[in-house]
Amino acid sequence: MHETGRSAIQVLAEALPGCIAGLTFGKSMRWNATNVSYSRPLRWLVALYGPQVVPFTYAGVASGRTSRGLRPYDSPPITIDDAANYARIMQEHSIVTNVEVRQATISAAATELATRQGGIYRGDPDLLDEVANLVEYPTVLSGRFEERFLALPAEVLVAVMKKHQRYFPVYAPDGRLLPSFITVRNGDVVHLETVTVGNEQVLRARFADAEFFYKHDTQHPLADCVPQLATLTFQAKLGSMLDKIRRLEQLTPAIACLLGLTAAETAVAQRAAVLSKADLATRMVVEMTSLQGIMGGHYARRNGESEAVATALAEQYNPVSTTRPGLALALADRLDSLLGLFAVGLAPRGSNDPFALRRAALGVIENLVANQMPCDVRAALAEAAKLLPVPSDAQTIAAVLTFINGRMEGILRERGIPAAVVRAVLAEQGHNPYAASQSAAALAEAITAPDWQEVLEAYSRCVRITRQLQEILPVQPENCTMPAEQTLWASYQAAAASQDGTLARLVAALRHLVPAITTFFIDVLVMDEDTAVRHNRLALLQRIASLPKGIADLSHLEGF
Repeated sequence: MHETGRSAIQVLAEALPGCIAGLTFGKSMRWNATNVSYSRPLRWLVALYGPQVVPFTYAGVASGRTSRGLRPYDSPPITIDDAANYARIMQEHSIVTNVEVRQATISAAATELATRQGGIYRGDPDLLDEVANLVEYPTVLSGRFEERFLALPAEVLVAVMKKHQRYFPVYAPDGRLLPSFITVRNGDVVHLETVTVGNEQVLRARFADAEFFYKHDTQHPLADCVPQLATLTFQAKLGSMLDKIRRLEQLTPAIACLLGLTAAETAVAQRAAVLSKADLATRMVVEMTSLQGIMGGHYARRNGESEAVATALAEQYNPVSTTRPGLALALADRLDSLLGLFAVGLAPRGSNDPFALRRAALGVIENLVANQMPCDVRAALAEAAKLLPVPSDAQTIAAVLTFINGRMEGILRERGIPAAVVRAVLAEQGHNPYAASQSAAALAEAITAPDWQEVLEAYSRCVRITRQLQEILPVQPENCTMPAEQTLWASYQAAAASQDGTLARLVAALRHLVPAITTFFIDVLVMDEDTAVRHNRLALLQRIASLPKGIADLSHLEGF
């Protein structure tokens, strides 16, 4: 078959509209008869292949070679004669096309301005990335606000600055907030004083709002907010946020037991569960949801709750909890959401994940791994299932575990652990993220040993010859009459006695068994005509094949 080629311009003209349409945004708009969705109205399109325009139309706009300059300069037209000259021509019109250059410019200027005020610019990669993509010609400036606002919790001030205004806070060397901020203007330094005053006025109004919310919230105890959660729906079939709290009151101590918490730690976790969602009904969190948990901890501390309870509340949404009561609450919250939403048919599909269940699953894994805490997540899910208002059977629990394992597999692969090793470990320990992470690392190291293939081959012979058996056969040691049988039985007993559930002990045991296994298969006819003899030999090999049970399924490994 012969297909005539087309010019690059023809191919690009056909492909570029689809490329633009493939760009997605958190919020989009539709502004003309074309009904095209984009983050902002498209006013011009520059599409060049060398000196030639790539002709196409998108959202009612035809492509060309004319761009526009900075808005403070009335967006003058800029003609691009050749694609190769694009960056130079835009730079001549004060537009910095390289986002990394814009980031470096902002960071350097922000550091200098903070230093002048005796403060520190800590940097914030996410905010820096956002701001650098909002401007084309960054000019950094600093402003101040009244010191009275420093009476508000620092987290509130920082949240207002970052979320609402995209400002960078300035810190004192001891970590306190200073009454200053740093922001970025898109343009030059002309009338910069006026721009600074404008930014200060806007921030003052934002802080005044936060001050009002804070005073309103602190007029009553945090516990008074709990009944109000009855009006806040978690999910139609799973009830209100108050219903969720009632489940957490019971699930948190059950998980605390699985984690081995003390009675005192369990009491802290349970009290935190009672107040865990109360701040969702406060004015501050309604206005700034990023402060959920943080404000709960702060208000609880003001109300006389123990520091341990306040800390557990404050860190419940963190990727990793630093206290054991906080860990129990964080796990209970995430597992209740995961199992409940799976049970009502709201498991994530494709990129659609409105309840952030992927993040919840990662939170379960990261909390347990970072805290080096073994935990049977399957058992925890079974406890959660007892409390749900909807049926949740073993199949649903298995689906949630599979979902969590999918996230766990991604984490382990990112660490460079081979896919076969990950599958082998998760097949047996997918319900225990911390133990699985430890075993995966140990097995990844074990398979690099020079004699590993010999060890795996010896073990695999025991598995392959017994895998079709439908029952576990009993071993009768007195019927092990041949020296090779007796040696293998003694070696197995020593190997079994040495096991402590770790991958390292397992590998050591299998390595120790290699000579006995090899001699056994040379000297002994396993499939003897005598049924009793055959079954006894198969039973012995079954015991060896079962040694990795609960640790790793070695049949997933390459070379098995």
